[in-house]
Amino acid sequence: MAKPLLDMSAARVFFDGIFTNPRVAHPEGVAVHRDGSIWCGTEAGDLLRLAADGGSVERMGGTDGFLLGIAFDRAGNCFACDLRHAAIFRWDSATGRMTRFASSGIRVPNYPIVDEARGWLFVSDSVGQDNRSGIFRYDLKTGEGGLWFQEPMSFANGMAMAPDGNGLYVVESNASCVSFVPILGDDSAGGREVVVEGVRNVPDGVAFARDGSLLISCYEPSRIYRWRKEQGLEVLIEDPAATTLAHPTNVAFKGDKLYTANLGRWHITEIDLAAIPGLSGA
Repeated sequence: MAKPLLDMSAARVFFDGIFTNPRVAHPEGVAVHRDGSIWCGTEAGDLLRLAADGGSVERMGGTDGFLLGIAFDRAGNCFACDLRHAAIFRWDSATGRMTRFASSGIRVPNYPIVDEARGWLFVSDSVGQDNRSGIFRYDLKTGEGGLWFQEPMSFANGMAMAPDGNGLYVVESNASCVSFVPILGDDSAGGREVVVEGVRNVPDGVAFARDGSLLISCYEPSRIYRWRKEQGLEVLIEDPAATTLAHPTNVAFKGDKLYTANLGRWHITEIDLAAIPGLSGA
């Protein structure tokens, strides 16, 4: 395999939460708030806010479960997938309260995508009915909804909206691939197409950069890929020791910085992407 585009000097521990109160206990989801703070969810069900400078941590709410992927809407409300409760919770930016938002039919809600243009929340279901993984869709106002994409997937995991808004890129962890599911004109799902193969070994999260690159984080090994249609897959960065980059799950951009949740440890990692022109968040 070719040498990574970045060496590990580009990565640092942004916030070490092993002994803080609250602890950053094996974070799975990560997202950037409009005020620049970094939010994450933990195995204890805590929704945490890390200050933009990495100087403090605050518990914003919780579920007494296990939070997986999280995502913000434009108003700053946060949607969080909870493994224990098989439900999506919503943290309300106006009240500061965290309440159950949607749960109809879903078994392992993994990652949410907020589509305010259409008024939907898309959520990957990693192990659905009859062990058939798929994608659910819920009304952003009411939380009503159900299974949207019914074609079986191999452990649907992280997702990213296509830059032009015409579909979802979905990680299939057990198939080591990323698939594309079009959103048709009537908002129904089109047929699935595998667009990235050979993402070894366990891809987890995805995010688009400004230049159209798709970054794919791998739980195992501790690696992040860059994918472009013409150039294919390249290793962006890898931590053979799995310490600074420790089994990364979801990733999120803030300018030319990339933040990763590390399910293997107790911290959030910051990766400086400035050395690669165009590789920044939209």
